[in-house]
Amino acid sequence: MNIDRALNGLLRLAIVAAVFGAGALAVITVLDRMALDQRAAERRALLQRSAELNASAVAPGSMLSCLNGGAGEAIENACEKSVFADPQSAASAVAYTAARLSLIADVSAFAQGRDADILEVFAPMRRALELDRYGLAAHVLTIRDGCTAERCPAFAWLRETAVLRANLQGQSFNTYVSRYSVAWNKPDAENQAPVASVPAVGPAPIASLPGQSVPTGQPVSAKYDFPSAASIPPVSIMNAEPPLPKAATDAQAAQPKAEGDTAVPVPPKRPQAQAAPPPAR
Repeated sequence: MNIDRALNGLLRLAIVAAVFGAGALAVITVLDRMALDQRAAERRALLQRSAELNASAVAPGSMLSCLNGGAGEAIENACEKSVFADPQSAASAVAYTAARLSLIADVSAFAQGRDADILEVFAPMRRALELDRYGLAAHVLTIRDGCTAERCPAFAWLRETAVLRANLQGQSFNTYVSRYSVAWNKPDAENQAPVASVPAVGPAPIASLPGQSVPTGQPVSAKYDFPSAASIPPVSIMNAEPPLPKAATDAQAAQPKAEGDTAVPVPPKRPQAQAAPPPAR
C-alpha cells in the first residue's frame, strides 16, 4: 500500500512537471514570437525612414540628391552652388544630414549581434556620410553631439572617419557659409526692375504775343516803368495802313534783284470800307 502511494505520488509529480514544462515551453515560444515580431517592426520602421529621406532627395527641384555622393567630383562641384544658393537651401541640407546621421545611429544599434545584414542595406547612406561633402556631417556632430576631431560617438557607427575628422578639425562647413553669405546679403539685382531717372518737369512754356511778358511768379522790380493801357492810342482794323516812310521805300528800291527773280505784280488794294458815322447824341 505504501509502495502504491509512493508510486502515485511520483506519477503525480511527473504529470505536474510535464504540464509545467509544456506550459513554460509554450510561454517561451510566445515570448520568442513576440520578440521576433518586435524586431521585424523595428526593421520595417528603419527602412521606412530611409525611404522617406530618399523620396525627399529625389523630389523635383530638390538639391538634396547632391548629398548622396557617388555622382563624381565635377557634378558635386556644380551642386555646391545649389546647396549654398541661399540660407534656406543650406539649412535644408543641414537638416537632411542630421536625419541621416540619426538613422545610421539607430541602424547600428539595431544590428548589434542580431541583424548584421541590415548594415549592408544602409551602406550607401553610410558611405555618403563618410565622404562628408561640404562638411555638413561634421557641422551637425559638432553642434548636436559636441564632437571633436579626437572624440566623437559617430566614429563607432562609421568605417572610414578620415574625412570626417579633417572636417571637424577645419570646420569646412563654416568656410562654405562664409564664402556664399556675401552673396546672400546682397540684393538680387536680377529680380529688381531698374528704376529710370525721371527728369524734373517744370511748368509748360506759355506762348506770348509780341509786347507781352510771361508771368514768372515773381514780382517785377520797381525800377521798371511800364506804360498804362490808357496811354496807348486805340487802333482800328477798319482804317487803311499808314504808308511807309520815304526812306524805307527808297531802300527797298535800291536792293539788287537776284538772277531769275521777276517782278511780282502787286494786287490792287481792296476798297476801304467807309466807317459808319457815329450816331447823333
